[in-house]
Amino acid sequence: MKNLKLKSARAALDLSQQQLAEKVGVSRQTINAIEKGDYNPTIKLCIAICRELNKTLDELFWEAE
Repeated sequence: MKNLKLKSARAALDLSQQQLAEKVGVSRQTINAIEKGDYNPTIKLCIAICRELNKTLDELFWEAE
């Protein structure tokens, strides 16, 4: 499932995939894959992304049923 919440939060801070990737220590392709729903990040990476985007895990990664 696509992670549009992550993409939206990143765009709201005017960060490119490359910029976010550099901040959390992964490749741009990893951020792209997470946004497309092709990659399930580790909890450590999820937390790092949340910190950079000033969001909680629930806000970015929790799927409401």
